[in-house]
Amino acid sequence: LATEVLLFTALFAAYGVYRYLYTDAFSQASRGLATWMGGVNTFVLVTSSFTVAMGLDAITRGNNRRTGLLFGASILLGCVFMVLKGFEYRHHFLHAELPGRFYGGPIAGSGGSMFFALYFLITGLHAFHVVIGMTVLAIIGIRAGRGHFDAEYHVPVELAGLYWHLVDLIWIFV
Repeated sequence: LATEVLLFTALFAAYGVYRYLYTDAFSQASRGLATWMGGVNTFVLVTSSFTVAMGLDAITRGNNRRTGLLFGASILLGCVFMVLKGFEYRHHFLHAELPGRFYGGPIAGSGGSMFFALYFLITGLHAFHVVIGMTVLAIIGIRAGRGHFDAEYHVPVELAGLYWHLVDLIWIFV
C-alpha cells in the first residue's frame, strides 16, 4: 500500500509542476472534463467502499456468505466505474483530446497535450488498480463464501478491503 501511495504522490507532484508551468493551458483543458461524471464515479466508488466495509463487518460476525455477496456488489460497482470511465475516454478520443502528437484540441502549444498526457496516465493507472482490486475482491469474496475465513481469521479480507479503500481514496484525489 505504501508503494502505491508513493507512486500516485509522484504523479500528483508531476501534475502540480506541469500545472504551474502551463497554468492557462491546464485550466482550459480541464474545462473539457465532464465533472458530473467524475462526481458519479466518486459516488460509485465511495459506495463500493461502504459495501467492502460491510463485508468486513459481516466476516467478523461469522457471516461468510454475506461477505461474498457484499464483495460481489463492490465488484459490480467497480464495473460501473469502468464503464463510465470508458464513456469519458471515448469522449476525449472523439474530440482529439489526446496526449502527445495525437492532440488536436483547441489549446495551442504543448500545455493541452501535457494535460491529457497526465490525465490519461493518472486515470488509466487508477483504472488498472480498480481492475486489480476487483480481481482481489473476487478471489477473497469467493473464498469467504466457501468458508475459508471466520470471525477469528479474516486477515485476507481486511487486506483486500484496505487495498480497495486505498484505490477509492486515490480516486478522490484524482
